[in-house]
Amino acid sequence: FAFPARGITVLSGHSGSGKTSILRCVAGLERSAGGVVRVGSGVWQDTAAGVFLPTWARPIGYVFQEASLFEHLNVRENLEFGVRRVKTKSAYKALGDAIELLGIESLMARRPDALSGGERQRVAIARALATEPELLLLDEPLSALDQARRHEIYPWLERIRDELATPMLYITHSIDEIARLADHVVVLDQGRIQCAGSTGQVFSSLDSPMAAGDDASVLITGHVDFHDARWNLMRVRFYGGCLWVGDAGLAVGKQVRLRVLARDVSLTLAEPVNTSIQNHLAGTIESVQDVAHPSQVLVRVRCEDTLFIARITKKAVDSLDLQTGKPIWIQVKAVAVIS
Repeated sequence: FAFPARGITVLSGHSGSGKTSILRCVAGLERSAGGVVRVGSGVWQDTAAGVFLPTWARPIGYVFQEASLFEHLNVRENLEFGVRRVKTKSAYKALGDAIELLGIESLMARRPDALSGGERQRVAIARALATEPELLLLDEPLSALDQARRHEIYPWLERIRDELATPMLYITHSIDEIARLADHVVVLDQGRIQCAGSTGQVFSSLDSPMAAGDDASVLITGHVDFHDARWNLMRVRFYGGCLWVGDAGLAVGKQVRLRVLARDVSLTLAEPVNTSIQNHLAGTIESVQDVAHPSQVLVRVRCEDTLFIARITKKAVDSLDLQTGKPIWIQVKAVAVIS
């Protein structure tokens, strides 16, 4: 498979599907039998041509599940340990930029045992960035953190994604991490690709594993265009309409990604009135598809250029006579939208 030369590409799938094997082959820690690894214009492995670059010769940064810092060195000494081995004139500038980018200036004198889990991982990521890698590899970097610490580190990963040109290959099982961070997704099963594409495409495809179970959802990218201070809500506008969501304190004009779960979308034939549900959008049914549970279906509804998915019962489909091409209204609770 190929992945974009910028942003975060997530490898996802069940345990044993091949995610870490791919990362280790890219890093040169394993040899892919008969494989080719090409990054940009560089060939790192081509078995047929007899090419195999050792790990030390590959311009990568690798971030593991555990930060793996030297406990007897403070943060600055941990960071400089790796930089001294890069031996380029710009290495210390790259280190300074990584320290600033990840907001760890105040941690320099601390030992690893005095850091929180999120701080340790930020140091580990800064250490990887300081080597000026052409590719950053992250193997479930947040899996050892609790939910609070994960939310602490998300903004720093977003900042790396948005401000650096360094592409990232990122392994995670977490749907929340994929929804928030990924630009491109590759879903694996037993060493084969089940589906791949932009995050929005993979989430909205009813054939994607992401559509299975209660995780079926769509991702919508829009921008904040209004704050309702009285009710602590913000309005996010996108192609096809707008959604009210809980105010996350983002400035007007700020881009935001919303995740709308299929189980939180309901359908009605007429524009809703006298209802507690704040979000109503007019659309057209694009498809109705069976799911694993025999009582349910997933209905794809297009609202201009934006797609929504509703999980409803087959009984509702029959009573409303829902079919492809039929005009419909969707309802989404403001409290249900994840921003």
